Amino acid sequence: MARIDLYSIEYCPFCSAARALLERKGLDYTHHDLSDLSDRDLRQKMLELAGRTTVPQIFINDRHIGGYTDLDALDRSGELDRLLQSSGD
Repeated sequence: MARIDLYSIEYCPFCSAARALLERKGLDYTHHDLSDLSDRDLRQKMLELAGRTTVPQIFINDRHIGGYTDLDALDRSGELDRLLQSSGD
């Protein structure tokens, strides 16, 4: 099964949309909550992994997918399902 990591904040509409898409597909994911602005280590880790400071940032088996619009585009094209099936094998 694919390992999904989602870096997000609670009050971000794109983050909420990403969580909803993953949940609608019945996917388990690890939520790294960046809502606590004082957690600089977690924010730094996301920046090092993604090279971006915006949220959400999504990873599937350590592959950087991008943000919500990237995830949605993969889902709409069917590529997300193919990626999930081939991940973790």
